[in-house]
Amino acid sequence: MQEKTLMKGNEAIAEAAILAGCRHYFGYPITPQTEVAAYMAKKMPKIGGTFLQAESEIAAINMVYGVASTGKLAMTSSSSPGIALKAEGISYLAGADLPALIVNVQRGGPGLGGIQPSQSDYFLATRGPGHGDFHVLVLAPASVQEMADLTGKAFELAMKYRMPAMLLADGTMGQMMEPVVLPEPKEPAAQSPAWAAVGTECKRFHNVVNSLYLDPLTLEHTNFERFERYAAVERDETMWEEFLMEDAEICVVSCGITARVSRNAIVEARKRGIKVGMIRPITLWPFPKKPLQAAAEKVKSFLCVELNMGQMKEDVELAIRCKKPVDLCCRVGGMIPSPDEVLAKIIKANEQGG
Repeated sequence: MQEKTLMKGNEAIAEAAILAGCRHYFGYPITPQTEVAAYMAKKMPKIGGTFLQAESEIAAINMVYGVASTGKLAMTSSSSPGIALKAEGISYLAGADLPALIVNVQRGGPGLGGIQPSQSDYFLATRGPGHGDFHVLVLAPASVQEMADLTGKAFELAMKYRMPAMLLADGTMGQMMEPVVLPEPKEPAAQSPAWAAVGTECKRFHNVVNSLYLDPLTLEHTNFERFERYAAVERDETMWEEFLMEDAEICVVSCGITARVSRNAIVEARKRGIKVGMIRPITLWPFPKKPLQAAAEKVKSFLCVELNMGQMKEDVELAIRCKKPVDLCCRVGGMIPSPDEVLAKIIKANEQGG
C-alpha cells in the first residue's frame, strides 16, 4: 500500500508538478495560491530547477512561453485577477501551439473582489482565456488527491495536444489539507520534441515559434487545423464522474468543493426517498456533454450547484438543448452552500415534479 502524505492542496499541486518532470516555474504571489510559489521557491533550487518570481503576472506567463517553446515542461500559478493579466500570454501560447500548465486557484470577483473561494472564473477558463479562437484544457479537481493527479494529467495532455492546460481549483481546494498518495516521479524528458526551438546544429530546418500570421488564408488554415485537434480532445479526453445516476430523476451537476457538499446532500435526499444523483465534470473543457445528454433522456430536471451566478448552468442547458429544466443553487462572495441548502433545493425540485 502506497504511503499517504498530509498536504495542503496548493502544495500537492507543486509537488505533483515536480514529480511530473516540471523543472521551470514562473509566478507572482497572490492569495489564495501563494503556497504553490512558496513551495517551488524552496524545492526547485534543490533539484536543479528554475524558480523565478517575476516582476508581474504578465512577465511570468511570457517566461513560461519562452521555456515552453523549447519543449520543456513549464508552469505558472495565480488567482483570478492574476490570471486575467496572463490572458494575453495564454493566447500567445495557444497561437504558437505550445504546451504549458496554468494553475488558477480562484477567488471572488470581479475586480479584486475578495480572497475567499470562488468558481467565478468558469467562463474565463472554458471560453478561452484570451483573444482569438482557441481553447485550453480545463481540469477541475474536487480533492487534494485530484489536485495532485490532475496536475500530472494536465501536463500529459498539454504535451500530447500541444496546447495550454489550466488546473481550475477554487480557493477551498487550495487551502484544505487531506491525505494524498503522490504519483510516481518522472524524469524530465532527455530529448526535446521535434517541434521545439532548441537550435539546429545545421542538421534540420529551423523551428519558428510564432503566433503571427499576416496571410489571412494561412491563419484560417492554422485555425482549422487547431480545431481538428480540439475535436480529438473532445472525443477522447473528456472526464467526468457519476454518482447514483442509475435510477436518478434529478441530476445535480457540480464540480470542486460544491460537488463534495452536493454529495452529502444527495445521500441525505436518498434517505428521504428522493431519487437524485450527480454528474461531476472533471474536465470543464472539454465539457461532458454526452453523459448529460444521456441523463436528459431519463431525469426530470437538473440542479447546478456553483460558487458563481450560474456560469456552468449555461453549459448544462446547451449540452441538453434545454430538454429539461435546469435550476441553480449558488453562493458567491466567498460563501459556500451548506449540505442543507443544497438538500432544500433538491426537495423543492422533487416537489415540483423534478
